[in-house]
Amino acid sequence: MKTKQLSKKIIAGKYKGKTLLLPSKTTTRSSKSIVLESFFNTLQFDIIDANFVEVFSGSGSIGLEALSRGAKKIYFMEKDKEAVKTLKKNIAQTDPDACEVFAGDSFENIHAVLSRLKKQAEDAYFYIDPPFSIREGMEDIYKKTMKLIEELPPLHVKMIIVEHMSGLDIPENLGLYQAKKSKKFGNTTVTYYQSKNME
Repeated sequence: MKTKQLSKKIIAGKYKGKTLLLPSKTTTRSSKSIVLESFFNTLQFDIIDANFVEVFSGSGSIGLEALSRGAKKIYFMEKDKEAVKTLKKNIAQTDPDACEVFAGDSFENIHAVLSRLKKQAEDAYFYIDPPFSIREGMEDIYKKTMKLIEELPPLHVKMIIVEHMSGLDIPENLGLYQAKKSKKFGNTTVTYYQSKNME
C-alpha cells in the first residue's frame, strides 16, 4: 500500500495556497503552521526585498513562505537527498530564479552561502531549524549549531532565528549575538538573535 505524500500549503503572499510536498517524517521535521504564522507576523514587512537563508531546509516551507511574502533571494541548505528532491519540486512551483539550493552538509555549505552574500555586499535572515537532538546520530547537533551561529559574520547577518526543542537551555549570548526574544509553542521554541552592535 502506497503511503500518501504529506503536504502543506503556503499561507500568504504571492504563492498563497500552493501545495508544498513534505519529505518523509523519518528524515526531516516540518515546522508547525502556528510557528510559521508567528514568525512571519513578527518579521512581516522586514523580509520584503531581503535575502533569506534556510539552513536545514527540508521541504523549504519557511524559505518559500518568505519568498511568497516578498523576500528577494532564498538560499536553501539541505543534506538529505530525498528531501532535496522534494525541495526542488516545491521550488519549481514558485520562482526558481530567486532560489538557490546548496545540497550537502549545512555546516560545510554555510561558507559558500556566506561568500555569495559577501560578493554581493549584502546581509540575510538566517532561519536555523536543526533536527531535534533526540534523533539518532543527532546528539551533538545543537552544539555544532551554536558554534555555527557564533562564527557567522555580523556584517552579513540581519537576524538569526533558531527553532529548537523547548527543553533546550539555549545561551543568551552566542559570540557577537544576543537573544532578543523567545516564543514557545509546546515542544518547540523560536529564539531570535541579533548582533550586539544593533542596539
